Amino acid sequence: MRSSEVNAACQMTITSELQRLLEILPQETQRQLLAHPHCDRLVEVVLDLGRRPEARFPDSAEYLSEHPVTGADLQAVIQAVGNFSADNRAGIEQTLHRISAIRNRNGDIIGLTLRVGRAIFGTISMIRDLVETGQSILMLGRPGVGKTTALREIARVLADELHKRVVIIDSSNEIAGDGDIPHPAIGRARRMQVAHPEWQHQVMIEAVENHMPEVVVIDEIGTELEALAARTIAERGVQLVGTAHGNQLENLLKNPTLSDLVGGIQSVTLGDEEARRRGSQKSILERKAPPTFAIAVEMQERQRWIVHENVADTVDHLLRQRQPALQVRTVNDQGQVIITHPIPYTPLEKRSSQRTGASQVLSFPQRVLDDSRASQASRPAVIGEGDRAFDYETQAVPPVQEQSTAIFTLYPYQMSRNLVEQVIEQLGLPIRVVGGVERADAILTLRANLRKHTNLRRMAEGYGVPIYAVKANTIAQIAATLQDALGKPKAEAEWSSLADRDDEAEEWEALEEARLAVEQIVLPKGQPVELLPRSAYMRKLQHEFVEHYHLKSSSFGTEPNRRLRIYPA
Repeated sequence: MRSSEVNAACQMTITSELQRLLEILPQETQRQLLAHPHCDRLVEVVLDLGRRPEARFPDSAEYLSEHPVTGADLQAVIQAVGNFSADNRAGIEQTLHRISAIRNRNGDIIGLTLRVGRAIFGTISMIRDLVETGQSILMLGRPGVGKTTALREIARVLADELHKRVVIIDSSNEIAGDGDIPHPAIGRARRMQVAHPEWQHQVMIEAVENHMPEVVVIDEIGTELEALAARTIAERGVQLVGTAHGNQLENLLKNPTLSDLVGGIQSVTLGDEEARRRGSQKSILERKAPPTFAIAVEMQERQRWIVHENVADTVDHLLRQRQPALQVRTVNDQGQVIITHPIPYTPLEKRSSQRTGASQVLSFPQRVLDDSRASQASRPAVIGEGDRAFDYETQAVPPVQEQSTAIFTLYPYQMSRNLVEQVIEQLGLPIRVVGGVERADAILTLRANLRKHTNLRRMAEGYGVPIYAVKANTIAQIAATLQDALGKPKAEAEWSSLADRDDEAEEWEALEEARLAVEQIVLPKGQPVELLPRSAYMRKLQHEFVEHYHLKSSSFGTEPNRRLRIYPA
């Protein structure tokens, strides 16, 4: 019997120990499956007492016998598998198959679900570039879409190909298989078993404290304690790769148990002036803390994933009822990963229509991650090392007006991304801000960063991209530098008036914020206050303003989130 197949559509090699699972089934059921033309696509077998045995495939389900399942049939299967744990799951030693039990009120097993486990190599080709960044990644999706399979492959790649110390927290032995010896599909990664599901958060902390991992892989983060343990691990500098219950990132925001994974939500009451400036109600929802996971992946289908490269930005936009910047990654018939960008920053209620509209998907350039073994002569420019490197190819943007304009991608390094995007939008520049240097045509940063971060130049040289430095994080400086980067003459009247107008508004806003903080909180209540992040020039104005009240203030934090703290007398 064939135990592996190659899926030509996505160039994935699929292996399974299907024979081991079939051997524990009742004889008649086993014969029917062995003769079935789609046996290699089997998803699970259902055996319920008094009902006919049922086989389930990706797109159909069939009965396997005219005779109902008997108690003797169930007992024969139960004796052939390992012990059932507290979560009513068992397995076959050194395989990835999962057997789940249904019990009656007396605790007797009256039903079994035998799910086929397969190690699928190549599943993470769509996000391998993200895995290699070292940032924590959260996988979301409905049951059966392949989250656990992807975790298993990520653990193997990190351990075997990137040579990292990987520990898997395997609560139900679903990632590394049943038994004390882990399945070969996880490579050199180590596995820690969880005796009881409710102890998973303790095992997570134990893994970090006792075994010094560089990466921790967790399946099914489902409780508040597990979410808190994940944050603790991330704060210790360990890369996290995990799954959580929910189809989309919005589901986690509405889940009070798991919302901490994406930063949590808190209600904030704004002052009258601030509410008018934002055009919102006085009571709004804001993100409470930095997300535990920097990247989130929504696995909508096996070959269509939606990537949130910056979870913090995504959550902030969702809370403001704006469409976040998304990546849609799919696999074509040649095994290439196609990345498209739907139009961002539109009302949330229009999101579903935009995802299906071809014109919106092509409004940003399309890129191809080609991980095939094609000849070097036929491949575009390569970023990476060795034969596992990724290829990036940028196509022309469809015409928006009378002529097409090539999109220039820009990576703002430790600068205000919102400010850069504001300048681009208001000046109508053909520039798109990206979240990583590997996808950028140029880097934009402050001059101070060039002096402080010596690895920045090396990183730019390694990727072959230029660096554009600005003296200050202001609209005027950014606008002039972006015009230079595009090789366009500076529209002095256009951006200077824009900059002057916005700078005046920002100065007024910064000083008004300081005045309200001093007069409404610091002086009457005697409490310190932290202001919003500002540029160095704006903080200087706030410092001078606070001195008029004979109060002390200091700047703290790192750019671009450095802000002022005002102390009571």
